[in-house]
Amino acid sequence: MNMQKLRLGLCVTVLLSLTGFAQTPPRGEPTNANEAALQKKYGDKLKPKTYAAYQQLVAALPADEQAWEKVLEDQLGGFYFPFHVSDRLAKKETAWSFVKDNPALPRVLLIGDSISRSYTMDVRHTLAGKANVHRAPANCGSTDSGLKNMPVWLGSGKWDVIVFNFAIHDRAKKPELYAANLEKVISLLEKTGAKLVWARTTPFQGKGSKNVDDSPALNTASDEVMKQHGIPVIDLHAAVSGVVATARSADHCHFNEAGIKLLAAEVVKTIEPLLKK
Repeated sequence: MNMQKLRLGLCVTVLLSLTGFAQTPPRGEPTNANEAALQKKYGDKLKPKTYAAYQQLVAALPADEQAWEKVLEDQLGGFYFPFHVSDRLAKKETAWSFVKDNPALPRVLLIGDSISRSYTMDVRHTLAGKANVHRAPANCGSTDSGLKNMPVWLGSGKWDVIVFNFAIHDRAKKPELYAANLEKVISLLEKTGAKLVWARTTPFQGKGSKNVDDSPALNTASDEVMKQHGIPVIDLHAAVSGVVATARSADHCHFNEAGIKLLAAEVVKTIEPLLKK
């Protein structure tokens, strides 16, 4: 009988091994409510120990930096926040690093999606000593997101220049709805009293479009809106349209280091004169 049980056990082990079940350890269950909430929000992207280390780091920061980290946690979402935590613990500078204002310098806010985020640090470094360059605490996404979150992104401080863009995440909208949303965004931004600057949308390929730039319709609609409001435009599309083959990433949307530097240079060239007026 014992020999039969042993043989049966060996057969079961081999079968489980062949099917792969024996190699898949059970998923660790959360040990408390906080870990359960963390797992529900971020899955395996943010481990409880890593989050605890981040919380400890934040607790030691000055009050204004703690407040900024809180806004980032609320705004960055399940995709970006785990990356932010990792970067913060590694003491890595990013577009969302806290900016300590020099009160003698004008304040600049950059609002936009991941294209905008990519050139934020280059703009910030280039204008060091000339402006306090901030970034909205989010990957700003669509105009819908802008209308919902703009009060949080603007905060309570005074802005001298605001550079903004919404388009790639609005690609599924009809042009008239996109334009109507831009009108509402501008209405919110005008209340700040800042000098507004629009960034034209860079070339990109949407899903299903092969070797086709999907930005012209969006740029045509936004150009008309900005013209009506007399808002100056940074032509980021022209800045990179001739070099997409070498300056754009394989995803046909984002840009490599060379492309990012071209975009940043165009932003700086446009807004730097506004800082002196």
